Amino acid sequence: MTPSTSSAITLNINGEKYTLPVDHRTTLLDALREHLDLTGSKKGCDQGQCGACTVLLDGRRAVSCLQLAVAAEGRVITTIEGVADGEQLHPVQQAFLDLDGFQCGYCTPGQICSAIAVIEEHAAGWPSAATDDVRPEAGVPPLGAEEIRERMSGNLCRCGAYVSIVQAVAQAAEAAASQDKEAVA
Repeated sequence: MTPSTSSAITLNINGEKYTLPVDHRTTLLDALREHLDLTGSKKGCDQGQCGACTVLLDGRRAVSCLQLAVAAEGRVITTIEGVADGEQLHPVQQAFLDLDGFQCGYCTPGQICSAIAVIEEHAAGWPSAATDDVRPEAGVPPLGAEEIRERMSGNLCRCGAYVSIVQAVAQAAEAAASQDKEAVA
């Protein structure tokens, strides 16, 4: 008997479950865009190099053009369509709007998803290649422009909105840190 090359999978996307038949070679990006009409994640290079298709898988960023849809089954997937809380924009989305962190907007969904993960990774103390002292006892380094540029380096903007993107990530990180301090107090 020849093994099947397709199957029905259930994906947990933005808090909703979707069951769909897919060829086993279908990428998560193609499942999102072509099967579920969730077109916020963009197809840029289709090689995992530009970051336009970045989504969050279990809270961690992933380029969906390199992730097979069948491998995402059972994981929590958040796309740009799911980061806002109803009509209330996510703080990263708001910062991108406030500081013009986009020009043509094509890369913006991937930039925003990546920035959300960057802020969480930094807050958790994860070092980057730009982190001066990676020893745990050194504590969390400041999230300055150099750290943000390094951490966001997997997301390209062909328009060159990098200065505003870095400012938007910094603003959103400051807002998140303020909220965390208020929650502790």
